[in-house]
Amino acid sequence: MKVLVLGAGVAGVAAAWYLWRDGHEVTVLERNAAVALETSFANGGQLSYSYVAPLASPSVIPKIPPWLLRRDSPLKFVPELDAEQWRWLVEFLAACNQRSADLTTERLLRLSFYSRSLMHELIAAHPLDFDYVRNGKLVVHCDERSFESARRLLDYQRSLGCEQDALDARETVEVEPALGAMRSRIAGSIYTPSEDAADCFKFCNELARVMGSGPNPVRLRFGVDIRRLLALRSRLIGVETDQGVFEADRYILALGTGAPAIVRPLGIRIPVYPLKGYSLTLPVTDERAAPRISVTDFKRKVVYARLGDELRVAGMADIAGRTPRVDTARVGQLVEEVRMAFPDATDFSRLQPWCGMRPATPRGTPVLGATPYSNLLLDAGHGALGFTLALGTGRVLADLVMGRAPAVPLDGLRLGD
Repeated sequence: MKVLVLGAGVAGVAAAWYLWRDGHEVTVLERNAAVALETSFANGGQLSYSYVAPLASPSVIPKIPPWLLRRDSPLKFVPELDAEQWRWLVEFLAACNQRSADLTTERLLRLSFYSRSLMHELIAAHPLDFDYVRNGKLVVHCDERSFESARRLLDYQRSLGCEQDALDARETVEVEPALGAMRSRIAGSIYTPSEDAADCFKFCNELARVMGSGPNPVRLRFGVDIRRLLALRSRLIGVETDQGVFEADRYILALGTGAPAIVRPLGIRIPVYPLKGYSLTLPVTDERAAPRISVTDFKRKVVYARLGDELRVAGMADIAGRTPRVDTARVGQLVEEVRMAFPDATDFSRLQPWCGMRPATPRGTPVLGATPYSNLLLDAGHGALGFTLALGTGRVLADLVMGRAPAVPLDGLRLGD
């Protein structure tokens, strides 16, 4: 059948991949000049399959006041005259309870482990070049209390299928010698050897390259501005754009933070609001001083991923409107974090700053599948886990289009759940 995918970020590209594999006639509409030029362009690079716990949890409540008072806080809030911002915040706070956090973690782990299996299948079947490494991950704790709390969570995480070990400061530096510069600050770490890292932008372009070949190539239409969805009774009959109306049998909505606005005239509310994140891409100038394993500084909420001969550093969550404008002060904070953690790893004069708008839901779960319109399916709200979850959600959407039961349950992931 004819399937129209709206959006060519990692979620849309992954959905197009599995739809193409199923033999559909697939067209992807994207407003930019190429795939993955917005939130998927320079994200943190970590395929963090075992670390999917939502931001909304009881532990975040006491941290919010000091975070809001600190200029270098990992979370920044700028109030807007935007009812959806305030509604999202109320729903976020309502989700900050243990039952909701545990249930969300369980659901996300099922989806992330499924994505991991699909990624490994993909790598085995196709020679793709996107700086992919199966290098493991260290979550480093610089506070004894947070480390002890992380140790207590190990058994629960293991019961859900995570493979993790608690390491002291000496063992942490043995696993990743580049952390030697901050050894005196390390209380301990949680090591997960099964985590991966890769360049999301390159990944999307590699999938686009493969999908563009063969007898039934995916049509990637760039520079197309989507204006509205055209509906008749309980079905979509087309998508109006600045280049005319596009028609299909099925429509997949994967527009990231743009998804809520495009369906609002249809009476659909998707609880997605942008959380602005920042990253730096830095050249590795000293192999011994740069990490090979992915590293997360738990306290500072900063992630480090080795992508080929570059180091990707990412962090921050700014609830600060809908404009992807780079705040130079936030970039400066990330630079200082790198200077403290890996001072000799790079040449800071060659850094490449970036910011992206993560499409986050209050609970942290994506919104997948059916809508009140029988041929419109959602692939939205991946938050900071877009790269991690994309293959899993893409396969789920392809299964739904074909009328197959998805391999993972969609409880809590559907519109209105």
